[in-house]
Amino acid sequence: MTQPTMKRISLRKLLPWLVVAAVILFAVYRIKFSPTPVTAHTIATGEVRGEVMGTGTLEARVKTTISPRIQERLAEVLVDQGDPVRSGQLLARLDDAETRQQVAIAEATLTAARATVERVQSDEARAQAVLHQAQLDHNRSTELLAGKIAAQADFDKTSEALHVAEADLKRSQSAIVEAQSQVLTAEKNLLYQKEHLAFTEMHSPYDGLITRRDRDPGGVVVPGASILQLVATNEIWVSAWVDETAMAGLKAGQPARVVFRSEPAKSYAGEVARLGREADRETREFVVDVRVNELPENWTIGQRAEVFIETGHKANVVAMPPQFVRWRENKPGVFVNDHGQARWRGVTLGLRGLQNVEVTQGLSAGEQIVRPVEGQKQPLADGQRIAPK
Repeated sequence: MTQPTMKRISLRKLLPWLVVAAVILFAVYRIKFSPTPVTAHTIATGEVRGEVMGTGTLEARVKTTISPRIQERLAEVLVDQGDPVRSGQLLARLDDAETRQQVAIAEATLTAARATVERVQSDEARAQAVLHQAQLDHNRSTELLAGKIAAQADFDKTSEALHVAEADLKRSQSAIVEAQSQVLTAEKNLLYQKEHLAFTEMHSPYDGLITRRDRDPGGVVVPGASILQLVATNEIWVSAWVDETAMAGLKAGQPARVVFRSEPAKSYAGEVARLGREADRETREFVVDVRVNELPENWTIGQRAEVFIETGHKANVVAMPPQFVRWRENKPGVFVNDHGQARWRGVTLGLRGLQNVEVTQGLSAGEQIVRPVEGQKQPLADGQRIAPK
């Protein structure tokens, strides 16, 4: 076999391996040296609103469970959920037939006790008259005995009559005290029965709204059992859970906006009403109550909402989206597009908001910053070739 023929056979055997090597080299080039697609943003000046976000529920500052103070059959419920009520308005009533009978008995007992007082007072007046006459007879008998006109036996009889009259007067006076005590007891019992009767009616303690009706007439209710749920509508707020790291920048009176999940495209103005003083030991969050200046047309106690509390505001500052911030050794920085290469640059941040963060040092308006596209897990490296999108 000639030498050229042997060379052709060798090249035929090497060709597949050369193709594989070329593919590998191309893949390595694409992976290592081809530009990485990135998301770009051009730095500009604008405004930054520092906001702290929290998630919570709509609550009333004052809420009350309308329940009976005595055990009795529920006779009537006069309101339903969603009804506005006024202070003092009758909301529900228990069966009061037996209690009214007790009041009537107490009134009769009091009348009888007062009549007894009048009778024993009459007995006292009679006893006083008898005592007065006994004293006169005893004095006369004493004079007659001294003049030896009357006998000793007559004097003894008048003395005995005087003692009896004095004892009768004391007994009458004691009967008056006892009768007056019975009157006082009857009066107290009547007051108790009337108060017991008042417990059969449940009135609204303030102007508000019925949010829930728990019982219907006919059943027997016991003290503490919920019949209605009432809330005061003069102060409604969102009790939101906020991370404890934001505590230093919050205070009462700060403006806020509330976004209800029923209307995610609309914000309602509000302000911080008060700050909680106890953090959850597991989630490390604390409650911030944000007063809502205007409620949606349809709202319910307990509905979910997000609150955004404004902690600061600056205009005409260098700003960028917070998604472009990268941290190295607890220091912030960004990747800048430097003629098609990603270059790491440390920055100093100022006021931080949910939409933008202020950059006080490290960037200028017009520069372009980049970050990996969504879904790309590999982070950028300093000097890496990039292809902004």
